Amino acid sequence: MTTDVILGLLWRSFWQTIWMTGAAGFLSLIIGLPLGLALVATSRGGIAEQGAINRVLGILVDGFRAVPFIILLIALIPLTRLIVGTALGTTAAIVPLTIAAIPYYARVAEVSLRDVDRGLIDAVRAMGGNRWTIVREVLIPEAMPGIVAGFTVTMVTLIGASAMAGTIGGGGLGDLAIRYGYQRYETSVMIAVVIILIILVWGMQWLGDRLANRLDRR
Repeated sequence: MTTDVILGLLWRSFWQTIWMTGAAGFLSLIIGLPLGLALVATSRGGIAEQGAINRVLGILVDGFRAVPFIILLIALIPLTRLIVGTALGTTAAIVPLTIAAIPYYARVAEVSLRDVDRGLIDAVRAMGGNRWTIVREVLIPEAMPGIVAGFTVTMVTLIGASAMAGTIGGGGLGDLAIRYGYQRYETSVMIAVVIILIILVWGMQWLGDRLANRLDRR
């Protein structure tokens, strides 16, 4: 292949990867963070203690986390077809990526939320604050550095998972590496994909660390 063709394929695959990870990351944030809050709130001593609900949520979250992503990709093909209309392509890959990322990020966010000083929660309660006030004024602001750091780790994990999605025709850099770098023995394509993925991961981690440090009140 000519250099122009390789560059064109890399450019297209790069933006496919950005689309997959960006969409899945956004959905994991808006669903996973409330799920993490629910796990903390309904736990023993939480602001809305509900042992039965907490156990059910924990089982569901850990159940999905226990399934290897490659198996989840295949198992969710019927659901992906139902939602997107096809099991192939970049948009279709967003479905399994999101479902894999939500429970992962929920647990990561839960850890950060549990680290919030219990004294601050009790102080807001003593002043008549309700559950929503505690979440809005204490839990989220105090845990924000950890929430951002956890989201960064989730995005880095999604970049790797999006490359794996290429094994079933998910598009992106992983698909390019498999179809050209592996199956057609185009070593230059494989090397280029690896370098781009390393740069993506490094850039994402750097941005996340910078933002988390800015939000840290300690």
